[in-house]
Amino acid sequence: MSAAPDSWRFDAIGTTWEIVTEHRLPATVRDEVAARIDDFDREWSRFRTDSVVSALARTGGAVPAPPDAVPMLEALAALSAATAGAVNPLVGGSLDALGYDAAYTLRDREPAPAPAGWQQLLTWRDGLLALSEPTTIDVGALGKGRLVDLVLGTLTSTVTGDITVDAGGDLAVRGRPQRIGLEHPFDPRRAIGVWEVTDAALCASAVNRRSWPSATGSTTLHHVLDARTGQPVRAIAATWAVAADAMTADAVATALFFDGGPRLAHEWGVEWVRMTTDGRVEWSPGCRADLFVRPNSLEQ
Repeated sequence: MSAAPDSWRFDAIGTTWEIVTEHRLPATVRDEVAARIDDFDREWSRFRTDSVVSALARTGGAVPAPPDAVPMLEALAALSAATAGAVNPLVGGSLDALGYDAAYTLRDREPAPAPAGWQQLLTWRDGLLALSEPTTIDVGALGKGRLVDLVLGTLTSTVTGDITVDAGGDLAVRGRPQRIGLEHPFDPRRAIGVWEVTDAALCASAVNRRSWPSATGSTTLHHVLDARTGQPVRAIAATWAVAADAMTADAVATALFFDGGPRLAHEWGVEWVRMTTDGRVEWSPGCRADLFVRPNSLEQ
C-alpha cells in the first residue's frame, strides 16, 4: 500500500500555499522554496518598503533588473496590447487610490487611471529596470503565476514523483492528474465545474477575492481594475485558464476580464472559462472542463 502524499501548508505573499508531494520534503528543500519566494517578494512586492519596486516608486531611476523582469514585462506588454491598455503594469497607483495599498487601508479615494504610454516610462533593457519618474509597478496580472513556476522549478530539480503547487488557487501540477473545482464567484460553497489538469497549470481570478466597500458604501470595490479608468471591472465575475505554465495561465486569466482576452488566449493556445456578472458562463472552443451549466450558457 502506497504512503499518503505529504502536504505542506504555509502563508506567503498574502495568500495560503499548499505543496503536495509523494514524500515529505527535506528541510533543505523547504528552505530553498522559502528563500525563492522571499527573493521574488523582495523584488516585486509593492507592499514591502524594502522591495525593488517600492524603491523605484519613491525615487524613480534605474536598478539592476531582477531575473524575472524580462519574461514578466514582455508578457505584460503583450497583455496591454491585447486589451487596448486595460492591463498596465503601472496600475499600482490606481490600486493605492482605491485603498488596496501597502497598509491595506481599504479606503478609496478618487479613481486614478494608470499612466498611458507606460512603455515610455518603464523600460527593461541592458540589464536595467528603469522608471523615468516615480510611480508604482504592479505585476499582479501574472506575478503569482510566475512565482508558482519558480517554486515548481525548485522542487522538480530535487524531488521526484507527483507534485502540486497551489498558491491560493493558482496552481501547477506535475505527475498524476488532479481534478480542480471551479469555485462559484457568488457562493464559495459551490462550483461551476471541475477541470482535470495534467502536467499543466490552472490559474483563476475573481472579483469576490480582495473586495471591500466604496467610501459611500454604494458599490463594492475589488482588485481587478481597468487601468484606463482606475475603476474595477464590472462585466466579468471570474475567470479560469489552463496553460503549460502558470505565468501564461495567470496572464490569460487576467486578460479574460477584457474584450481582447479570448483572442489572446487563442493566440497563445490557452483553454479558458469565464463567468459574467449576470451569471452566464463562456468557454473556449474545445475546452475540456466539465462545466455544470444551464443550456442557455454561451460557448465562445
